[in-house]
Amino acid sequence: MGKKSESAAASAAAAPAAGSELVAAGKSVLWAIGSHALGKTVPYTPPWIAAGVLPPLTGWATNSMWGDTPLTAGLASASIAIGGAALSTVVWKSSGGSTKFRKARRAQATATTAAAMGWLTCATAAGPFGSPVMDLWLIGGAFLAASWNARQLMATSAGADPEENLNEGGGTLAKLASAIGWEKVSVKHAEGTGKGTVKAELEVAPGGTIAAVQSTAPAVAAALQVPPAGVIVTPDPENASRGTISVRVADLLKAGVPFQMPDALGLMPTHPIVLGRYADGETWWIDPYSARILQHVLVMGVTGSGKSELLRTLLAHLATRRKMSIFLIDLSKGEQTVGHISRGIDYLVQDPKEAKRLLKCLPAAIKARGDVLACEGLDQWTPESSLNAVMLWAEEAADIADFDELDRIARAARSVGIWLGISLQRATWTNLSTDVRANLQGSICMGVDDGKDAGFCLPDRVVEAGAVPDWGSDRPGYAYATGMGIPQDRWTTEARSSLTNRSILAALVDAASPYRDPLDATTAAALGQTYAQRAHRGTNRTTEGAAETAERAMQWLASIGAVFGSPAPDPADWAASPAPAAVPSTPAAVPPAAAPGSPHPFEDDETDDEDDEMNELPMDARMEIEDVYEEVLGAIPADPEPDADYAHLGLDDDVPDTDDTGMEFEQPEPISAEQARHIVYTEIDGWVRSGRLEFSPADLAPATVAADRKRAWLQGLLKKMVEDGLLHKDGHGSYTILHSPLQPA
Repeated sequence: MGKKSESAAASAAAAPAAGSELVAAGKSVLWAIGSHALGKTVPYTPPWIAAGVLPPLTGWATNSMWGDTPLTAGLASASIAIGGAALSTVVWKSSGGSTKFRKARRAQATATTAAAMGWLTCATAAGPFGSPVMDLWLIGGAFLAASWNARQLMATSAGADPEENLNEGGGTLAKLASAIGWEKVSVKHAEGTGKGTVKAELEVAPGGTIAAVQSTAPAVAAALQVPPAGVIVTPDPENASRGTISVRVADLLKAGVPFQMPDALGLMPTHPIVLGRYADGETWWIDPYSARILQHVLVMGVTGSGKSELLRTLLAHLATRRKMSIFLIDLSKGEQTVGHISRGIDYLVQDPKEAKRLLKCLPAAIKARGDVLACEGLDQWTPESSLNAVMLWAEEAADIADFDELDRIARAARSVGIWLGISLQRATWTNLSTDVRANLQGSICMGVDDGKDAGFCLPDRVVEAGAVPDWGSDRPGYAYATGMGIPQDRWTTEARSSLTNRSILAALVDAASPYRDPLDATTAAALGQTYAQRAHRGTNRTTEGAAETAERAMQWLASIGAVFGSPAPDPADWAASPAPAAVPSTPAAVPPAAAPGSPHPFEDDETDDEDDEMNELPMDARMEIEDVYEEVLGAIPADPEPDADYAHLGLDDDVPDTDDTGMEFEQPEPISAEQARHIVYTEIDGWVRSGRLEFSPADLAPATVAADRKRAWLQGLLKKMVEDGLLHKDGHGSYTILHSPLQPA
């Protein structure tokens, strides 16, 4: 019994202790919940405190001071109303912004100010605690406080305004400043464009540089969770301590950019060319012929980056213009790329030999165009000139011409209105010399596999700003572009070229047939037989049936809703000019064959390496050649007069003079210099008529023998023909025929 009593007593004593512990634990939980709720609630209490305290206090104060008499109450109310209107205007002006979030905040702040000042005006005259002034305070104050709480919730949600991430004083960049090395950088005046891009001003403290900020662009992109190329830092050219940061927070180009039709048919080459759209929604255009200096362009990008699509857009626009001629060299996939718009290309070259001929003839055309511009009093090509503007586009140009030749063309072509475009996958020094690249001042860099490759195309300051298209072929059509009339602040803005439709482009080019001018006579004559015998001939207003083709194309375009921004010119407004005459194709004259045994004019009399070459051959090869030689000699019949006086003579011995032959020969008349030249000219003219435009001096050996002349004479004649512009000589001793010597231009 004693033990049971003790146990019961212990249990009775422990019960109050356990209860007190449970109560303490409950209080702790309630305190934690209350603290958490209070911590979450406190940030939202300021609007309610302000709405509950400020209106009655200020209303009581103003009513006590000026509400005693009707006169003072009226004057005070009017003054407060005017001041309220001014204050609302200040709030509206100072809370600007272009994003939807900022616009809503501006409207909310202005409405709150206006409502508060309006209530204060009424409370000053009627008192704050009477009806309906007090009712307006209770209802309106509650709604205004709740609206500011709603804004706070939206600002802290995942969909907050991206501009807040750039603002100083607690923004994302401010919080990550130490991590990304921006302790000496301040970000000011961040504003969204409303088109997926946020821009802000940067300023570095003493000891910092904008170049150092540019090097941290990848870290900033990672911190803001945007693409690597989404952060661009551009220095201020007038202040080394300042710059601009552009953050692309949304890709507005992802769905593609539709092709934009020309403003009209028959525009001049100096009208801007629309290629696509920038990431901020602005139009991406170039205007090479209106720029102060015509800047040749280098287009670079890996396979699949969109170079062909860009080229089609460019050609389609230029093929609709007056006084514009297009030459395109594409040896790999010309028809596949531009076959549907080839009628708008004056000269499409797909043969390597033809491409080399064209490039060899260009210096002569450049000189001829320069002479015409000088006579017209023009320092460079303008639409007032009688010459056409010319675009020469070369795909993988290093495969068809040496660097020196391209350099000469690039240096001299810009002032005479010839715009050179070169497209490559990688413009390294092995594919394009630094001298040539220096003359390609415009650039369009599409996707590259290695970010370092962008430096071969884009200016250094653009790459240093972070404009590096290192996405390879993952984003076809995206690019950075510089020069060619593009404003410099656009050089670091990402762009995307248009998506084209083959049928629409083909119809557009056909519709422009009556407006395309044929190549001017000066340039056509300077290009000579290379141009006259070109394999491809585009259409223009002199082509038979151009008007009918254009009408059908316009009807088709109209049927699908593709209309122009302004009416196209009337074809009758332009007077037709004759097309360049082609050389008639007639059989070539064949000069008389050289007599057997006549010395070859190009045979080297001083050295004979045949024996040395034989000795260098293997024994089996020499024995086989000797067997064939003996077999051939064995087939020659024996001398029919073995006992004749000449039987003992060798091939190198002089024939003795004899008077007992009884035979007399009439000596031929000597060939005059004019006749000798005509024989060679006839041979060259025959080649031209048959379509052959390249030859080596050895090919003229039969004609030289027939003219009874030697190698030195032929060399002098060829030199004179080069000086007269009839031939072009390359660095390997071969010649290209520019004009037939019997049918000069």
